[in-house]
Amino acid sequence: MKVLVINSGSSSLKYQLYDMTTEAVLAKGLVERIGMDSSILTHKPTGKESVTEVSEILEHNMAIRKVLDKLTDKVCGVLESIEEIDAIGHRVVHGGETFKQSALVDGDAKHEIRKLIDLAPLHNPAAMMGINASEANMPGVPQVVVFDTAFHQTMPEKSYLYPIPRVLYNKYKVRRYGAHGTSHAYVSEKAAEYLGKPIESLKIITCHIGNGASLTAVDGGISVDTSMGMTPLEGLMMGTRSGDLDPAIVPFVMNKEDLTVNEVNSMLNKHSGLLAISGTSSDMRDITDGMQAGEPNATLAFEMYEYRLRKYVGAYAAAMNGVDVIVFTAGIGENSIIVREKVCENLTYLGVELDKSLNAIRSDDPRRISTENSKVEVLVIPTNEELMIARDTFRIVSEQ
Repeated sequence: MKVLVINSGSSSLKYQLYDMTTEAVLAKGLVERIGMDSSILTHKPTGKESVTEVSEILEHNMAIRKVLDKLTDKVCGVLESIEEIDAIGHRVVHGGETFKQSALVDGDAKHEIRKLIDLAPLHNPAAMMGINASEANMPGVPQVVVFDTAFHQTMPEKSYLYPIPRVLYNKYKVRRYGAHGTSHAYVSEKAAEYLGKPIESLKIITCHIGNGASLTAVDGGISVDTSMGMTPLEGLMMGTRSGDLDPAIVPFVMNKEDLTVNEVNSMLNKHSGLLAISGTSSDMRDITDGMQAGEPNATLAFEMYEYRLRKYVGAYAAAMNGVDVIVFTAGIGENSIIVREKVCENLTYLGVELDKSLNAIRSDDPRRISTENSKVEVLVIPTNEELMIARDTFRIVSEQ
């Protein structure tokens, strides 16, 4: 079975084509600046030269057509025809309480995703555009939706409810949903596989830290708590997001600065985090370069980021009454040697003992960076959300 995985944004569309016989990636690519006359399509077929094309792509239907053209192109293509695509898997950010697992796309599923737009106004409409465009260009091909929130639907009430009037949950489903669930699920499973231990026996803290970041407490393969909340704003300090703060700050700043709800929401999501403290960048690479150059604001940004990350690790060790494994993944987690080093240096009370020489090795493979004597295994595992989406799509379509 060949599965096309699509991650649709409001002005972008990422894709990967898998041959599920071997789980090999046949091709992948990205369409950027959808809606403009200078849209960019970058197509990377496995074993062939990459192709970049600049053209007018005004909406997602056209973007999908361009992708299919490249996949079946005589020179850079990997398919004889689009009929070879057996199924399509879509990443959808928010599944609310409706979707506790991945689901086949039908009228009911699309209706429920639309109902959840209030909980993910930037992401769910974009996912629907990808679903509708795929349906228009590949009618009859089964589609599956895979949700970032689904893995966290195992959290108990004590983890997901907020201490606010219950009526807000009953009427509007105000609660913790989390995000990055597909990634947390993948790396926790991969950690157990790497260690050769049943996941049911492990207490794992997964650290998905990129421009957006979240931690999850995975107890016996089950998500029992996660740092992002009803929206991806809660939790860790991130590239441009504030993470946790006193909620009374919001009305205080609104009154003092005469800000609207949209303006303060933009401030907390797009102008906070590393960018706000450093004053220069939301990119951890720039922050660490600035810190090493002695820039005080960059140093402060790094220290705040590491401190808040480490506090959550400690909180989740307490929540699970221990921790066996800590996993670093995503852009910063996989690539920042210094972030991993500083976090682990301050977790010695848990029995963490970092091997600096192992931590300095760069690799695309899962690897251990703790010493043999460390009481907690510390791993770096590259995430692969697309593969998880392909696997769920293959499983669900095969069961039909």
